[in-house]
Amino acid sequence: MRTLVLLLFFSIFVNTINGSQFTITEATIDDIHRAFNGNQLSSRQLVDLYLDQIAALNPQLRSVLEVNPDARNQAEEADREREEAAAKDQNCRSLGELHGIPILLKDSIGTKDKLNTTCGSYALLGSTVARDAGVVQRLRRAGAVILGKASLNEWYGLRSLAIPDGWCARGGQAVNPYLKSGGTCGSSSGSAISVAANMVSVSLGTETDGSIICPADQNSVVGIKPTVGLTSRSGVIPISPRQDTIGPICRTVTDAVYVLDAIVGFDPRDNEATKAASVFIPPGGYRQFLNENGLKGKRLGVVREPFLDSYNGTSAIPAFKHHLNVLRQRGATIVDNLEIANIDVILDRTQSGELIALLAEFKISLNDYLKELSNSRVKSLADIIAFNLNNPVIEKLKEYSQDEFIASENTSGIGEQEIEAIEMMANLSKYGFEKLMKDNNLDAMLTIGSNASTVLAIGGYPAITVPAGYESNGMPFGISFGGLKGSEPKLIEISYAFEQATRERRPPTFLE
Repeated sequence: MRTLVLLLFFSIFVNTINGSQFTITEATIDDIHRAFNGNQLSSRQLVDLYLDQIAALNPQLRSVLEVNPDARNQAEEADREREEAAAKDQNCRSLGELHGIPILLKDSIGTKDKLNTTCGSYALLGSTVARDAGVVQRLRRAGAVILGKASLNEWYGLRSLAIPDGWCARGGQAVNPYLKSGGTCGSSSGSAISVAANMVSVSLGTETDGSIICPADQNSVVGIKPTVGLTSRSGVIPISPRQDTIGPICRTVTDAVYVLDAIVGFDPRDNEATKAASVFIPPGGYRQFLNENGLKGKRLGVVREPFLDSYNGTSAIPAFKHHLNVLRQRGATIVDNLEIANIDVILDRTQSGELIALLAEFKISLNDYLKELSNSRVKSLADIIAFNLNNPVIEKLKEYSQDEFIASENTSGIGEQEIEAIEMMANLSKYGFEKLMKDNNLDAMLTIGSNASTVLAIGGYPAITVPAGYESNGMPFGISFGGLKGSEPKLIEISYAFEQATRERRPPTFLE
């Protein structure tokens, strides 16, 4: 690891522009724009800094699958637009927060450019998507620079439950930047690792169940899992239209909110979900809820069992106790030791019906997605299964099977069993999480770590996780705030105020 440390030292402390003191270490979007406006930095120079950082760190962290060959051109165009805007307004307020900002996308979010969209699999390498994903269209309109594609659990881990977090055939095994032997979690592992290691300023991930919240938690970054439908899923490799959502992974709540503001909204290609959720988007967007006093008057429900069990005996428990006191001091009411009805059933994907529904939904959704691809060697889940059988070495089929793929292929649409499973999850949510929130008049449910992700996933509820500390071995942990559908304004107020009061995040040292 010594080489990695030296490379990091060089990259972070030598990369200055024209004698200025700008550094990419922990640089926020606001920091970058101040450097832009002060002529200390251009978007092209920023892209080069991040590309250098990727070149130095990615061989060991393996969190970036590929960089965009057009990223420098996009950055230069952003610089030209900024020069034109500066002639009218020195601070370029009309351009917006994401203008000229590099962003990494999880390698399941489609881009109609020279980048691949493969979900980490060789089966889709070289295929061409029909158009940019809905969220990518919004990012481009906001002036963001698409820097590249981040690694992930191959096929979101749905090929087989034996696939380790952070592994895909194209990228290999990604590494936690805080603890080499620590977990990366998934499936948005590359998005979280890259942001944590200052290889990019912001990124996008996707979540069906824990795939934003968990990697953000374990890599000491902020993750926002939006209400399902708040962000478009069109052009994104799917699992489930009931549970899939797209959200930001960043180092600060502020940056995550800037990205969220850019990507929410109605999309006719994801008509039903985005139309239903668009009523939740507040006039003026979400940045207005970045309020340091956002904890005042909030009621936060703490669910300890079973979510704290895995932390017993670690330094996370006293840290959690301290954070609860901070929340009280900042004006929140803590309603402690709450229980969610049928929590054991909810957390068992077989009993809850989640796995039954996801396997059927995945086959239907994926086959529909694949039909829109051109230059693709696979047009169905059955084709992907066959591809893996024909390419067992590069896909490591001996080490990691494709049993879940086969189980999915054996489904026959949404039948009686699947309908019962979906109804079961709706009832578990209604009489579990929703009842907990309403009976206790809560603004958010508060848990340590990401173990409550399934509670929120099966009902399409939003969550935000914020860095909360590090265990004695250096492994990060976060605190997650979950709420009812459309409660992003409250969750942003709570998570931002908590972040500002605690400021627990620190950059990785890359040492075990």
